[in-house]
Amino acid sequence: MTALLKEEGFGSVVSAESSEIAKDFIENDDFDLILINTPLENETGLEFAISCSKTTIASILVIVPSKSSNDVAQMMTSKGIMVISKPISKHLFHHYLLFSECFKERMNRVVKENTKLKTQVETMKLVNRAKILLMQNLRMTESQAHHYLEKQAMNLRKSKYDVALRVLKTYEN
Repeated sequence: MTALLKEEGFGSVVSAESSEIAKDFIENDDFDLILINTPLENETGLEFAISCSKTTIASILVIVPSKSSNDVAQMMTSKGIMVISKPISKHLFHHYLLFSECFKERMNRVVKENTKLKTQVETMKLVNRAKILLMQNLRMTESQAHHYLEKQAMNLRKSKYDVALRVLKTYEN
């Protein structure tokens, strides 16, 4: 598998003898792809795959014996885990890797958008707290407080977030 992955352009390939060792790798590094060739020595590897799906944004491919592939696929698909049946051809493996790369790109966009939205929500919360403090301490209306924050941001060439922080520092002490 390592040789196939390197052929496919994966520059850095790390392999582990057990899920415990793999968990240590995953805790200390980010991976684009986690490939689990089941069964593992002392376990099926399916619990490990599910754990990875909960704790990473990596694409996860599980290679299983053909006799159990349909049952495993039914269980894993809803968890965002792709299942490949053994034996696998090089051509099919290539397409699974392409699909996993597409999945990874989509996941990265979702994570980036989620981070952006969280930042916007936090900024809105902070600005609203600052407006409340201005309304309480300077007897401004909400629209006056809003206008004040915008004007200060423009005049100081700072973001509304930075101006709101200054207001909080001034009036929350």
